[in-house]
Amino acid sequence: MNSYKGFLLSYIRYGDNDAILHCYTEESAYLSFYIRGIYSVKNKKKAYLFPLNELQLSTNKGKFNTELLMASNIESVSKKDLYQDIKANAVIFFVADLLNQILRHENEAHPKLYAVIAEFLQEVELSNMQAHLVLMLKIIKIQGWAPLESEATYLNPETGNFGNSEVHYLFDKENSMIWKAYLNKENPYDLILTREQRQKFLDSLLVYYHFHFVDFKTPKSLEIIQDIF
Repeated sequence: MNSYKGFLLSYIRYGDNDAILHCYTEESAYLSFYIRGIYSVKNKKKAYLFPLNELQLSTNKGKFNTELLMASNIESVSKKDLYQDIKANAVIFFVADLLNQILRHENEAHPKLYAVIAEFLQEVELSNMQAHLVLMLKIIKIQGWAPLESEATYLNPETGNFGNSEVHYLFDKENSMIWKAYLNKENPYDLILTREQRQKFLDSLLVYYHFHFVDFKTPKSLEIIQDIF
């Protein structure tokens, strides 16, 4: 029997009572699990199924198929209750949607990446509703896509370099300076943006992801964040 700790990124009901869970685990990066009976009437553990909940999963030696590990037990590691807050809920759903897309091909443990997800959740618990912006930027750094800093003014999202002329309307002087501020700040979670700046910075992050992550698609949950914020 093996044990895995991981953040739940997405899940789907399978049949009447079973489920397939997609998690980013501390031990083996992205893994998918098949768990029986989680949706049965008497099983209270279906309450554990919400995005980015940190789970402890035990597995049998066998597999449900070549891609799914058979989970024999599931426990919730976290006792946090962030989902009563509409804004926190929207931010977490958006991040889970994003991570499920960009981490699904990760197959080696990455402690630093796991740690920044945990850090993000701590910030949301502290009511930092800009935390998703910092997480997205930290992922860019961890994955090696970070812009190369220079004295030039305008960030080119395609090349990842700063230049002396604007090449994309979202990367004007003000927003390029915000990128520099986030890249250089020791604790970027301390930075505060206006609503307009926050929206523009998020849009620019998504453009950057499109250029540097193969087949990246804008998360469907983006619309919810835009409506709430």
